[in-house]
Amino acid sequence: MTNEPAAQFAIELARIASESKSEDVIVLDLRGISPVAEYVVICTGTSDRQMNGVADQIIEYAKKFGEKPFGHCGQDCATWIIVDFVNVVFHIFARPHRAYYDLELLWGDAPRLTWQRSESA
Repeated sequence: MTNEPAAQFAIELARIASESKSEDVIVLDLRGISPVAEYVVICTGTSDRQMNGVADQIIEYAKKFGEKPFGHCGQDCATWIIVDFVNVVFHIFARPHRAYYDLELLWGDAPRLTWQRSESA
């Protein structure tokens, strides 16, 4: 695990998504691989209501730490919601859209950050 602020922020977004019933949550380290962001969080939502709820939760979480989204989109159709915090970009997909866009393949050489809480946490 890293002490870098952007990495810690990405990990917290992953935890929020996981605790809110998102599935297959991953955090990719894009530093030196892509100019898009330093870290990207990708997960699958279980319904449009759940996806919108997760997006709202991460935006609220970010506000508490002085982070404001540079932009966000997709909450009107909830098939792919993106919340861009510049250094960290959060993606939550409906299952068929995640498989179709396959961002994990796009950034297949990016290392994954370990973020899951231990059983004792």
